[in-house]
Amino acid sequence: MEENITKDFLVQKNIAVAGSFRSKEKVAYRIFLQLKEKGYNVFPVNPSISELEGVKVYGSVLEISQKVDAVDIVTPPAVTEKIVEECKKKGIKYVWMQPGAESENAIKFCERNNIKVIYNTCLMVEAG
Repeated sequence: MEENITKDFLVQKNIAVAGSFRSKEKVAYRIFLQLKEKGYNVFPVNPSISELEGVKVYGSVLEISQKVDAVDIVTPPAVTEKIVEECKKKGIKYVWMQPGAESENAIKFCERNNIKVIYNTCLMVEAG
């Protein structure tokens, strides 16, 4: 993994987090809170809920009306594949697939579509 992609991802300001927010123990929930505490504009994405910690939750990446620079994905691989297609449509240039969310198809899709992709490492570890 190229370290500069990680740095480039972390300097983005508008980051969507796609995943489950059922409890504060969920990785997506912890990443959401960590990014918010660090001052990022965070857009939670989950089709099953409408609000998280007073923040609107979007049903898909495409529903976010604001500019999104990067997406952190904490979903099963089949869902990840749909999300990276939404990222391409929205012009998002950075995707971080949390361990367990990545799929070979999603990674190749990102590489073919000029989306910088990070995988095999956890955002919470890298963002500290």
